[in-house]
Amino acid sequence: MHAVTAPDTGRRERKKLATRAALRRAALRLAVRDGIEHVTVERIADEADIALRTFFNYFSSKDEAVLATAAVGAEALVARFRARPPGESVLHALREAVLEVMDRDDVAGDEHLAVLRLIRSAPSLLPQQLSVLAAQERALAAAITERLVTPDAAYARLCATTAFAALRVVLDRWLEASPEDDTPPLDVLRREVGEAFATLAQGLDRPGAAP
Repeated sequence: MHAVTAPDTGRRERKKLATRAALRRAALRLAVRDGIEHVTVERIADEADIALRTFFNYFSSKDEAVLATAAVGAEALVARFRARPPGESVLHALREAVLEVMDRDDVAGDEHLAVLRLIRSAPSLLPQQLSVLAAQERALAAAITERLVTPDAAYARLCATTAFAALRVVLDRWLEASPEDDTPPLDVLRREVGEAFATLAQGLDRPGAAP
């Protein structure tokens, strides 16, 4: 029996990543073209030219595969947040991490825009969207806890949840401002992200209207 070498291990991991990417892209492509209600795991596997049994090694459902593109962006955000200088405040580091991901991964690219618009138009994706969101918030909360001088799990979870909520609001407004067949201007998104995090840093409480 031969030992598994490092190059073999690296090659196998790259192949797994490529297979996962092919499945998520096929799922998104079919959902955009034909509507999520007409997508099946069988069609996704066939579109990606991958065996059906292999599909379930990567995703548990068609909805998970369709929304995997959104999860990729969140994973990149958490990674960039962890890489920010440790002396930065939580919200400053989060804002800079978001902007870095936009610059590096081109959030205005076809795949990202497609999944964001699909989420807005397909209510059936809500349960899976909530599941993905919960996982994203837990991952970001863990990263926030690591940054704090004094760990505070409640603050970390509240901050993570609020940050993702702010991003959803900004992205929703950004998409509403442009027709479906247009790519919204990325400079507008960058500016609104900055404004949203500045608002969070200042605090959300404001006085009520005078009686």
